[in-house]
Order: sequence, then structure tokens, then C-alpha cells
Amino acid sequence: MQRMIAERLQDALLPFQHTLREHALAIDSDPRSISRVLDSGVPFHQFAGLPREFASDPLRVDGEALYLTSCEERVIATEILATGDASMVVGAPGASMSGVLIDALGSNRQRERFYSRVAERPIWTFFGLTEPNRGSDAASLETLVDGDGSGEGRLIGHKKFVGNAARAEIGVVFARFRPGPLGIGAVLVETDRRGFEATPLKTLGFRGVQLSEIQLDAVPVVGADLLGEHLTPSRRGILGAVQVFNALRPVVGALGLGIASAGLDYVRRERRSLRQDEAATMENFDARLQTVRALVRRAAALVDNGQADGAMSSAAKVLSVELASAVTQQMPRLVGGAIRWEHPYLDKLRRDVGALELMEGTSLIQRQNVATGYLQRGLGAARVAK
Repeated sequence: MQRMIAERLQDALLPFQHTLREHALAIDSDPRSISRVLDSGVPFHQFAGLPREFASDPLRVDGEALYLTSCEERVIATEILATGDASMVVGAPGASMSGVLIDALGSNRQRERFYSRVAERPIWTFFGLTEPNRGSDAASLETLVDGDGSGEGRLIGHKKFVGNAARAEIGVVFARFRPGPLGIGAVLVETDRRGFEATPLKTLGFRGVQLSEIQLDAVPVVGADLLGEHLTPSRRGILGAVQVFNALRPVVGALGLGIASAGLDYVRRERRSLRQDEAATMENFDARLQTVRALVRRAAALVDNGQADGAMSSAAKVLSVELASAVTQQMPRLVGGAIRWEHPYLDKLRRDVGALELMEGTSLIQRQNVATGYLQRGLGAARVAK
């Protein structure tokens, strides 16, 4: 099943992969130049993971509509497009991480409010969890809703390293409503509300994502903004963030596969012939690529089957980042020359890898997840990640 989907998506998305690669350096230099890609005919709305009822023009392959809403479809499409430019995949307009949370926690009205806006035209969304003093530790959030605990009040706090926030129109913000672990929740917020201010940050890599800093100065929120208002507090707070991370770690793994594939493709284009030791290095990378790809897709299948507990997704993420890092470290030796000046695309790939390490948890956190899974359940995924 995966092979059939992968082959069909490969044929359908390959032209867009080339387009993203053509614009990669321009966007890396100036993220605002994304308008060039939007005008180039890349149908980002078809890659946005819009649910069937909101997708009026879905991606069609051999006449069949593919909505890219399953994790398996997402990781396959992400790897293909990320081989063109991984930062553009994450920095593209669409539902992104917020959509995964809306699907998990949102009411019918909230889904309509969010997806109808995303489907209307290309807009950006944001996922506001990380804080400058607390990182992504949801249990220790300092951002709060100053109110009576019902969801209504004023949103006060500071978020940082939030993708696309400076250009987004709508997104979600995690905040504390009351003390204790059950006092955490997420609210759906439009960025034109009074007191909401987002500014882009300067970053070394993944510039197409336009990481941003958000200041929340008494932003008004109402009960209808609280995601999971129809759920118990235990299911709509920290658990919501965990569900999103478990579902998206295989996608981050696919980004790593894309960067690794892009580096290997570039080496092959630049070097028509390789020495024996160089050829052996490339063969080793190809074998690792196949192995990690199988793991990433297995993790995605577990997500779709409702069996994901985090261990397999963590193993997939950490191994894909290690592979992308190893490939980009070897590129100067394989290509030769002054890589930063003579091969700016390879320099960009090397800088982009660093961002993957921080997305959805560092490698140390992922290894802890794998170890916990192994100790509690004896998961085979843990043995793979050794």
C-alpha cells in the first residue's frame, strides 16, 4: 500500500519538488520572497491536509483525490517536497501543526472556523507552545488566561520560536487557566486581535519558516476559543500537545529524509565519477536512507492505526536527524572546494539540519521516550534506535 502511494505521489509531486529547489536559495536569503513560489503554480492548498469537506480542489493522482490527511500520506509527500526545500515545506501556508491539534481537540464549530479560513485562500497558521524560559514544557507554561477559569478572559504571556507567526492569520496558543497539570489548555486565536503582536526572528537555518516571537498583551479570549470545550480537562490540555507531537514526529523524520536525499542528489549531479571510498560512502548512505525511510513510514502507520505511544515516532525522528546530519557533514569531502562559497545550496542544507534537532523535541528527549517505551512495553522500536 505504501509503495503504491509513494510511487503515485512521487510522479505527481516531482515537478513541485524541482520548483521548490529552484527558489530555495532566494527564500533562504529573504523569506518574504515566498510570493515568488506562490506565484509559480505550486498548489500549496493541495498539500495543506485539508479535510475532505473543506478541500474543493484536492490533489488528484490518476483521477483519484488524495487529501494527505493520513500520517502515511503526509510523510511520503513531505519527504518528496523536502528534497526540494524542507524549510519551505514547513513554511508554506496551510493548516500545519494547528490543524493536527484542531482535528484532535476541536469541536465542529471550531473546525469550521479554522478550516473554512484556511481553505478560502493561502494563509499561514501558527502553533504557539514554546516559551523563552520554559521551552516546550507544557506543564510549566507561564502564559496564562487571566479570567475565571471558564476560558474567557485575557491572554497574557510570551511565546518564542513559533513558525510562521509573524505572517499568520489564525493559530493556537497553549496557556494556563488555573494551577496544576489539568489547568493547561489551548485557545484558537486570530492574529488581528487587540494585544497580539508577532515579530520574525533572525535564524541561521530554516529561514523559510520565519520563526517568530509573540507578545500577548491582554489578548481577549472567549469560551468558544477554548479547544476541547466539549472534552474533559484531562483530555484537552497537555494530552493535546502530546498527541500533536506523536503525530508529527514522523513528519519531522520525513523532513530529515528529504534533506539527506537532497544532499545525496546534489553530490551525484556534481560528481559524475567517484573514488572507491567515496562510492562506498554513498552506498552506505543509500542503505541507511532506505532503512530509516522504512522506520519513518512504520511510525506513521502506527499513528494512523491509533497505536502510536511516542516510542516509534521518537526513534524515527532521532535516526532521520542523525542521517541528515551525517550526510551534510560528509558533503564537503564528497563535493570538494569551498562549500560555503562554491556550493551555497549545500551550505543551506547543512544549516537547515540544525533546526530539525530542535523540532518536536531534541534527540535526548527522543531517546528518553524510546527508553521508556522499551522498559514499559518492550517495543521493538526501542531496539532499532540503539
